[in-house]
Amino acid sequence: MKTAKPHILLVEDDLNLGYLLTDVLELHDFTVKLCRDGESGMKAFETNRFDLCLLDVMLPVQDGFTLAKKIKAQQENIPVVFLTARSVKDDKLKGFDIGADDYITKPFEEEELVARLRAVLRRVPKAQHTSEESEFAIGHYRFDHANQLLIHAAGERRITERESQVLRMLCLNRNRILKRNDLLKSVWGDDDYFMGRSLDVFIAKLRKYLKDDPAVSIENVHGVGFMLKTV
Repeated sequence: MKTAKPHILLVEDDLNLGYLLTDVLELHDFTVKLCRDGESGMKAFETNRFDLCLLDVMLPVQDGFTLAKKIKAQQENIPVVFLTARSVKDDKLKGFDIGADDYITKPFEEEELVARLRAVLRRVPKAQHTSEESEFAIGHYRFDHANQLLIHAAGERRITERESQVLRMLCLNRNRILKRNDLLKSVWGDDDYFMGRSLDVFIAKLRKYLKDDPAVSIENVHGVGFMLKTV
């Protein structure tokens, strides 16, 4: 049985280095999502599943330490490895205090980077690896989050990126209450009134898309949030 490739979130503002690292890692059987700054890196993390985060420290918009804290707040046990051109002891201590699994100083040998990433992944229990969770069965539907497809016997529908983000969150919390504030902060980044109204529109659209299977429903839990229910 073929093992799923580890999914790496790479956040590196130097695009030349970013593309080089992507090529190297993909050559060694990793799947890589490259982002240029901390903000886009966080959005990618919230809308995809990764096995490891490889973060440059000196990033625009928000630095790697800030990004790592936000990632760890959402998924405490995900491995984080820092890349930096600095070898300052205080920086390394700060990184490890945040929960970094390794700290690699530039320049580095490609083989060493690959070996250290594999070593980190070996220390993570296999149950922690979640890259295969990009497809979900929802009653008679199949949801392909990576390609934003909702597939049914009657045909398939390509949904928008934000609809896909909302549906993914509902799927991950299937038959459990998903708090409204948690959903808003994860997908929209805030939970103000206008974003809340936008969420209601998206929920209404998803209900319409799923209407061909009466065993599937998205229920309002008054004053709390939503629940995707499947029999």
